[in-house]
Amino acid sequence: MNTSEADMDLVHDRCPYAFGRSPSRGGSGDSAPDTAVGVFHGIRASVAHAFGSPELSGRTVMVQGAGRVGSELVGHLVEAGAKVLVSDVVEDRARALAAGTGSILVPAGEEFAAECDVFAPCATGGVLSARSIPELQCRVVAGSANNQLATAADALALRDRGIIYAPDYVINAGGALHLVGQEALGWNRDELDRRLVGIGEVLGQIYRGADTEGVSTEEAAERIARARLAAARLSPGATISIDPARRRPHT
Repeated sequence: MNTSEADMDLVHDRCPYAFGRSPSRGGSGDSAPDTAVGVFHGIRASVAHAFGSPELSGRTVMVQGAGRVGSELVGHLVEAGAKVLVSDVVEDRARALAAGTGSILVPAGEEFAAECDVFAPCATGGVLSARSIPELQCRVVAGSANNQLATAADALALRDRGIIYAPDYVINAGGALHLVGQEALGWNRDELDRRLVGIGEVLGQIYRGADTEGVSTEEAAERIARARLAAARLSPGATISIDPARRRPHT
């Protein structure tokens, strides 16, 4: 969070194991745009599970955070026909983003109670808590922020309110796919784009599992992750993919 290509170039000067370097230094550059693309596909999948269709035209999305990922996401949402609300603790940044995209500015602190279909946390972590969850006026929580749940119990609180929660480490995986896929696994652009679409497919699997097993989406995601790790141990040399049906082993 809040790091740039230049920052990672400096890290790489002292440590060779640094992703996100500038292309001139052998890296894949800024991962924020692809993080936002993955979140966009994740929101579509979440909306499909909640409302029966992935279409965002006419849906209202509250984006908390007008940083690099949040700003990119707002652009995709507006292009898809969604009504977008924007909030940020740096109000000038949120105001500029709203003005530039035709979105609606929501004062910081009021975003949780905003009436919307999707609440997209794209700022700091720990925002979904015993204090904020009762305020939510949405059917879906799906955003790019890391560690969105303040406690493990908050996943159950969201389920009890009938709110679909996209586990953060799944929906925001686009950044990791961008970095590791291109810098370590040699993916081309077409392969990366396919994997980003796959984020939505995996979320659909998680939601169906949560419904079938009567657990939170966080628990369903962890069960799938544990099963994949166990399967990977039986296949030495193969990478763990977000899209196992189409996974190609890399040695």
